[in-house]
Amino acid sequence: MEILMPEPQIYVERTLAIIKPDVINKEEEIEDLILRSGFHIIQKRKLQLSPEQCSNFYAEQFGKVFFPNLTAYMSSGPIVAMVLARNCAVSYWKELLGPSNSLRARITHPHSLRALYGTDELRNGLHGSLSISSAEREIRFMFPEAILEPVPTGQRARDYLNLYVKPTLLAGLTALCKEKPADPM
Repeated sequence: MEILMPEPQIYVERTLAIIKPDVINKEEEIEDLILRSGFHIIQKRKLQLSPEQCSNFYAEQFGKVFFPNLTAYMSSGPIVAMVLARNCAVSYWKELLGPSNSLRARITHPHSLRALYGTDELRNGLHGSLSISSAEREIRFMFPEAILEPVPTGQRARDYLNLYVKPTLLAGLTALCKEKPADPM
C-alpha cells in the first residue's frame, strides 16, 4: 500500500502590520484576531514616530492631498509595529484589513479590521504592506536590526531542497537505517 504524501512547501512570507495611534488601546484584541487568523507575530515593538520619520515611511504618498494629514496623524501618538508571517502573508493581511476607507469597509467588508476599528479613510486603524517588496522595505524601516533573507519560492525552492536538503536527509536516514539498536524497546 502506497501512502500519498503532499509535496513539502515553504510557508514563509512576511508583512508589516501597524496598529495606528487612535486604536492603540485595542492592541491586545487586535493581536488576538491576528493570531486566530493564522499569523505568527515574529517581531513587535511600540514606538512613536516623528513627523519626519512618518514622511520617510510614507514617501510613496508624497505629493498627495492627504500626505500632511497622514504624517501628522501617524506621529500623533504611539504605534505598534509587527512583523507577521504565514503562507501568502501580504495578501491574507490585506484581505483581513479590508478596504483602506473604513466607511466603505463597513459596507463591503463588515468583518474586516478596518471596518471594526477604523473611523474614516485616514484614520483606518491599521496599516498593511501592499506588496512583498514594500513589506521588505517597511520591515527594514521599522526593524532596522532585522535580517531579511530572500526566501526562495517555486523552482528556486525546489532546487535548493534538491541540492542541499535532500542529500543530507538521505545520508542521515540511510545511516539510521543501517544501525540496529541493542534494545529496540
